[in-house]
Amino acid sequence: MSEDDQPRHPWRPLLFAAGWVFTALGIAGVILPLMPGTIFLIAAAWCFSRSSPRFEAWLLGHPQLGPHVLRWRKTGAIARRAKYVACGSMVLSFVLLTRTGAPPVALVVTAACLIGSGFYVASRPEA
Repeated sequence: MSEDDQPRHPWRPLLFAAGWVFTALGIAGVILPLMPGTIFLIAAAWCFSRSSPRFEAWLLGHPQLGPHVLRWRKTGAIARRAKYVACGSMVLSFVLLTRTGAPPVALVVTAACLIGSGFYVASRPEA
């Protein structure tokens, strides 16, 4: 089925734009040492899968960007180094948040979300 054969969906343009934003963030994450890029590339592939199969195929076939997304789709695996960076970033983010004078409810909700996210990341198989 070509892109033109797909039924029109009102969210399609927004998903397409989000796919490019996530792709740009993913590329930045590949270049910058402390920014995770793979999660943004996974999100971009998801957006493109619902808005533009042509660009989804481009992303999956890209020699530097595609393997990360394909590995996630195949096994749900996260590289050990990426797990350490992700969990360390969560801890650092929470420490920084405590220094802002955020209200206690914000600290509790953020801590719960980060702990849940950290357990999820740590529980994934390693690539």
